Amino acid sequence: MTGPSLAERGTHPPASRPVRGGGVSRRRVPGTRRKSRLSSGLPWILPALVLCVGLIYYCIGDTGYISTLNWDGISPNPQHIGAQNFSAIFHDPIFWGAVRHTVIFYVVTFTVQTALGMLFAVLLHSRVKLAVIYKIIIFVPVVLAPAIMAPVFREMFSPPGQFNTVLQHLGLGFLAQPWIGQESTALPVIMAITVWEWTGVTFVLYYAAISQIETPIIEAARLDGAGNARIMRSIIWPSVSGTTVALATLGAIGALKTFDVPYLVSGGSMGPNNATQFLGTYIYQMTITLDHVGYGAALSMILLVIAVIFGVVLQVSAHKRSVMN
Repeated sequence: MTGPSLAERGTHPPASRPVRGGGVSRRRVPGTRRKSRLSSGLPWILPALVLCVGLIYYCIGDTGYISTLNWDGISPNPQHIGAQNFSAIFHDPIFWGAVRHTVIFYVVTFTVQTALGMLFAVLLHSRVKLAVIYKIIIFVPVVLAPAIMAPVFREMFSPPGQFNTVLQHLGLGFLAQPWIGQESTALPVIMAITVWEWTGVTFVLYYAAISQIETPIIEAARLDGAGNARIMRSIIWPSVSGTTVALATLGAIGALKTFDVPYLVSGGSMGPNNATQFLGTYIYQMTITLDHVGYGAALSMILLVIAVIFGVVLQVSAHKRSVMN
């Protein structure tokens, strides 16, 4: 016995359900949500965007334009000379001397500050009496203004200054000399002052990084027979590698913008035979003192390029190191 036919069973396709809202489908257009989020967030980022573009990128572009001029900063009719300022820079021995001083300054100060900061951080993490006082003593130079300490160091390292007096009392009077007044010692004095001033920052960052290392790890290493040198090399130093990269970046920025200490300690003379001339001081000298505004702008553009290269190299090396780890 056969059952009812398909038509009798009503196998027609079910009627489509009515769509709410008058039968109009409210299907979202792709990208609508993203556009709405952008439009809602734009008022919040607009002030920062205007500030960044107006104060940074516009000024960079304007400096790039001024670098193509022969201009004293006052004359209403500057002379357009194209790339002649840049060509003159690459044949300028003072510029290359400033670059050399900047590189030497960066390598020496970063190395010494890293070693001292790590040493102080490790020592003060052990059981040391009056550790709080030592921390304050190490960090105090950071908060001193260069305008206050520069005259003190200028007097200290002068021929009749306290440093030579101490050498004479120690029976080392034959080492007394005009430390800032001669080419061979002027730059080392500037580097020593900088190390004294900024080692406190290195110490604080390393101290904070070491505090994040779990104590049971170090205790387990000691139970396995690891000495202090092995713990330092295998546990502490790899654990603070990120801090070291950050300090290297800050050191590069500080070296490229070095101005206050060499200028104030040397009294604006930049040492004998430009012995303490840096890129920042040379830009100031050419732009403000000698009124070569176009040449100073060209120096500023080269300094910007060097800073970008420094930053890219440091970030790429840090990324490779993090991937390897």
